[in-house]
Amino acid sequence: MTSLVVQTSFLGDVILSTPLIAELARRGPVDVLTTPQGAAILANNPEIRNAIPYDKRRADKGLPGFARTVSRVRQAGLSTTTGTGDFYTDAYMAQGSVRSALLVTAARIPNRIGFDTSQGRSLYTKRVTYRAERHHAERLWWLSMEECADQPEPQQVAPRLYPSDADRAAVDALLAQHSPNSSRRLVVLAPGSVWGTKRWPLYPELATRIAPLADVVIVGGADDSAGGDAILAQLPPGSGLNAAGRCGLLAAAELIRRGAVLVANDSAPQHLASAMGTPTVTIFGPTVPEFGFGPLAPHSVAAGHRGLACRPCHRHGPQRCPLGHWRCMRELSAGEIFDHVATILG
Repeated sequence: MTSLVVQTSFLGDVILSTPLIAELARRGPVDVLTTPQGAAILANNPEIRNAIPYDKRRADKGLPGFARTVSRVRQAGLSTTTGTGDFYTDAYMAQGSVRSALLVTAARIPNRIGFDTSQGRSLYTKRVTYRAERHHAERLWWLSMEECADQPEPQQVAPRLYPSDADRAAVDALLAQHSPNSSRRLVVLAPGSVWGTKRWPLYPELATRIAPLADVVIVGGADDSAGGDAILAQLPPGSGLNAAGRCGLLAAAELIRRGAVLVANDSAPQHLASAMGTPTVTIFGPTVPEFGFGPLAPHSVAAGHRGLACRPCHRHGPQRCPLGHWRCMRELSAGEIFDHVATILG
């Protein structure tokens, strides 16, 4: 059996697809159709034969890019056959859009498996029950299983990532620049999110509370660098490092692995931590962990403002609060989040 996993959604969804990939790899070769960023985070994964890039918002945008990607999928499958026509037997639709369903149909993959709630379900040959009450990593894992299968063990649905020696060396160099002889523990903060209302505003105050106990490290993309500088400006010299935009995705995962705890919004860094086993305090505002995207590492905490009737207000998180008050984040105190951090450190 040769499988294609289609996952062109957000980075966190790509990470949460790795248990599905691992399960399929036990049965035969697995290729993954994903975004360029997804291909970067899946690098070095021994369970993946090929990562096929689909830059659907830029280089492969529109009908010409769609056609190129269909051809790319056909070539990737055919280039590794034995000459007996054993092209991809199955496509697992971890991302369920109509576009993705059309793409694998156009690529002539005979079996197309996806959720019964997906937009592209009319083009699937098998529809799997969407288990809303389960974590998304487990939901995706079930795409590869029959309804009568046993419940998975925790290790079966644990995300996994594979930083390289170069990623580890890059982290060594960053930490050496920060404090060559430091033996203090690291608390990693990930203050960014592509969704405006998911960005908890009190990271600077939290950092000042953490600084007496541990060094503070900021992770994120280049867009988060200025915010990281603002956080570290509140701290004594030498007690913090801004790594936002200064390392690749897998190096960031390695940096998170070295942390005693990660504090993050409901965004991709918490899934990096789940894959690396780092305890996480995830701050939920407009969303809730019951959507299935909470932290999975041992000793992790999902924090949120309880008692607001307006929560949750959105599946992802709107750019602005629909009611204009944003209480779900403004009223979640730095003291409460620090207490969770201190408990984990203790």
